[in-house]
Amino acid sequence: MDHAAVLALYDRDMREGARPDGPDARVEHIGSLVRQVGSAQGWNGVLWYDLDPADADAAIAEQIAHFTGLGLDFEWKVYGHDRPADLAERLLAAGFTPEPEETLMIGETRDLLLDVELPDGVRVVPVTDRAGVELVADVHEKAFGTDASRLRHQMLARLTADPDTVVAVVALAGDEPVSSARMELVPGTRFAGLWGGGTVEGWRGRGIYRALVAHRARAAADRGYRYLQVDASDQSRPILQRLGFAALSTTTPYVYVP
Repeated sequence: MDHAAVLALYDRDMREGARPDGPDARVEHIGSLVRQVGSAQGWNGVLWYDLDPADADAAIAEQIAHFTGLGLDFEWKVYGHDRPADLAERLLAAGFTPEPEETLMIGETRDLLLDVELPDGVRVVPVTDRAGVELVADVHEKAFGTDASRLRHQMLARLTADPDTVVAVVALAGDEPVSSARMELVPGTRFAGLWGGGTVEGWRGRGIYRALVAHRARAAADRGYRYLQVDASDQSRPILQRLGFAALSTTTPYVYVP
């Protein structure tokens, strides 16, 4: 895989040419900046930017004014290869709070190691309705220790309005949900994104996360998607590397709360 070429393709298709990620969201192009605006229950923030250092502070102030005027928290996603190089420092000075850095990892579906088996007694079931979303939300809260209200809203909205753009699964041990994950498909591009992979404590280290990655990768390949993209934590990065993903950049969310 040509890392530089794939990263440029990702920037063009997934950031500069971004599509709304739900029925209640819209994507707006403001000069050399692209942002998504939706409801308080959705994701709001800056997706793409190509800012001159002389104009960066004014662009930051404009986004703060815009989202604050709407009464919305928002996120400015800073990639390690973007410019200006000091954007993170500028965002901090403007009142943003950084969240943990993640690694942008991309793999070609045809080159990934997908021969991964689930532990005995564990099965993967598709999520297609409200009951399935509740299982995903239960896993999310137990695995990450965070409220799943926003995730629940986003998944239900997407499954209702655009069911062909999301593949969600939950791993069950008997009737107990022990892991879950989803994949978001972007029609018209070559990328599918892996999100939300989490396993409850007590079931980690048994290969369930790897199996759910492999399951979604096969689904992406069946639908004609060439690349899989993940914003990987420090915990998932080595697992994904062993499956064939490559680290192409870093990404850090900077959050502004009015």
